[in-house]
Amino acid sequence: MKNIVIIGGSKGIGNAILLQQLKNNKVFNISRNAPEITHANLTHFSLNVLEDALPEIENIDTLIYCPGSINLKPIGSLSVEDFRNEFEINVIGAVKAIQKYLPTLKKGIDPSIVLFSTVAVKLGMPYHASIAASKAGVEGLVKSLGAELASVIRINAIAPTITETTLAAGILRNDRMKENMVERHPMKGYLKPEEVASMANFLISESAKSISGQIFEMDYGIVSFKI
Repeated sequence: MKNIVIIGGSKGIGNAILLQQLKNNKVFNISRNAPEITHANLTHFSLNVLEDALPEIENIDTLIYCPGSINLKPIGSLSVEDFRNEFEINVIGAVKAIQKYLPTLKKGIDPSIVLFSTVAVKLGMPYHASIAASKAGVEGLVKSLGAELASVIRINAIAPTITETTLAAGILRNDRMKENMVERHPMKGYLKPEEVASMANFLISESAKSISGQIFEMDYGIVSFKI
């Protein structure tokens, strides 16, 4: 049984990861809102990761940082503050968590970290400037820390395409928009949170012990294929 810290496990992809991990592992969730579930293996801390001190946790084998945002605007409508907020959520929050729990992680069993990027880093997409810029920072962090911690901790990132979560509700708000999103992807689909959670489950498992510093695109072909 592993000790897994999930930051942002109350909703969306983070919640899907939490639900998959609870059966066999002890999960410590850190988010402003509590998950809509109670379980003997779940400990929840209500706080704002960017503003509050992170809790002390005695044993940690895995850290998964899930917070993100969708702020789609033309560059002329984005303020410097928009860019700053995106960077705070996606990069600074992750750095804060890693720095806090690194000493404990180093003592863990097959310790690993999973962060989240987006397909918009590699695929130029209109109105994604602030998101793509901040998530590119996440990818740089994964590469750098993958090398720095190579003998001690594995770190990887998942870069999903659009995923059916409350965060993406505005983009998938009716059947026509969902159908258009399916057609945009060469493999004719888009992600469910459980699919992404399964990739995270693989990356923190012993089966991925040779993998670090990698960005895994879950894209239904939108980055890789032009059909």
